[in-house]
Amino acid sequence: MGALHFGPARVPSRESPEAAIELLQERGYTACEIDFEGKFWMDYPWAERLGELAREAGIVLSVHAPIAGFMGHVERDKKQRMAVGMLDHSAGIAKSAGAELVVFHPGFLLGRERSDAIDSVVEQLGELRERLEGKDRAVPFGVEIMGRVRELGTAEDVFTIAARTGWVRPVVDFAHLHAVTDGGFTETEAFAEILEGADDVLEPGAPFHVHFSDIAYANRNETKHLPYGEGTLRAEPLGEALARFERPATVISESPDEASHQAIQAALEATLVPSSRRSKTSASSSRPRSRSS
Repeated sequence: MGALHFGPARVPSRESPEAAIELLQERGYTACEIDFEGKFWMDYPWAERLGELAREAGIVLSVHAPIAGFMGHVERDKKQRMAVGMLDHSAGIAKSAGAELVVFHPGFLLGRERSDAIDSVVEQLGELRERLEGKDRAVPFGVEIMGRVRELGTAEDVFTIAARTGWVRPVVDFAHLHAVTDGGFTETEAFAEILEGADDVLEPGAPFHVHFSDIAYANRNETKHLPYGEGTLRAEPLGEALARFERPATVISESPDEASHQAIQAALEATLVPSSRRSKTSASSSRPRSRSS
């Protein structure tokens, strides 16, 4: 496979960009997702400095937009306008930090047929794209596979949205997939099948963007992220599946503790061929869309 970057879903320090990057380096990470799920806490100068230091350290960044920042609203009301503003601001921070993409949630069915909901998401994303282009912040976005079995956000939904927009990438959350399949992700083939679906809609050169953690679930819906080893999701099959592709990958750990991050990283690296362990290898050496034999 191409280069593997790995890191946590939260910036480890809000004290300063310097403190954050120092902690990431000390812990051996080469990726980090900027955590805005709850609120925006970083201004543009902070983001710009974080991006500068991250590039020097070989750390790739991504941004997770606020949970309420989703598209596909039924009404063009205050909630929809606020969601657009959240995604717009997330894109601005991503542009300042040089982040790979902005992760967002696909939204909800809201009583509609699935096809109608997807049509609405795609339409509103198109309008958002025009707005971002006008502000010179049209960065890639990533729509996340969700952990709600009867709602919008299945793997098929996400791949469809990505294919129809062209600038929105699939974000593969294997904890969510494990939950909605009642623990179905225990073998390499299950991981590889999902990655193949993502590979089919990703543009050349774009890395897989993966969320991973152990997970608790009930009635085929996620309940909470678990410390690694307390559930039944394991990283080795993910590493083996990633090794089948020549596309690079960024794996973000959404685990609740540092020990879990370290355990997942070690498990992934143990399954990859030596050349793929060099997380700072240029992604340009990969050949996307082509699976290795």
